[in-house]
Amino acid sequence: MNDSQYNQIADELLLAVEEAIEDCGVDIDFEGVSGLLTLTFLNGTKIILNKQGPLHEIWVATKFNGHHFEHKQGQWFDKRSGDEFWQFMSTSASRQADTEITLTAQ
Repeated sequence: MNDSQYNQIADELLLAVEEAIEDCGVDIDFEGVSGLLTLTFLNGTKIILNKQGPLHEIWVATKFNGHHFEHKQGQWFDKRSGDEFWQFMSTSASRQADTEITLTAQ
C-alpha cells in the first residue's frame, strides 16, 4: 500500500468511528483534528486514535493500554493480539463508558 492509499483508508476509518459514536446511543464526545480523533467519556476517560502515516498504522490509546493496528485483507487488526478493530473498539468503549456499546462501520 502506498501513502495515498493509506491516507484514504485511514481517514475513512476515523470518519466511520465518528459516525459510529454518533449512532451508538451513548453520550460520548469526540473531536477530530489532523489524523487525531479523541473520544471523551462522561467519566472523563479518553480513547485516542492517531494516524501513523510513516508506519501505515492506526494507533489507539485507551485507559488501559495502547494498540497498533495494521490494515490487512480489507480490515484493521491489532498487531499484538490480532483483534479486529471494530470488536476491539466496542469492547474498549464499553469498558471505559461502563455500559455496553457496539460500534460498527456503516
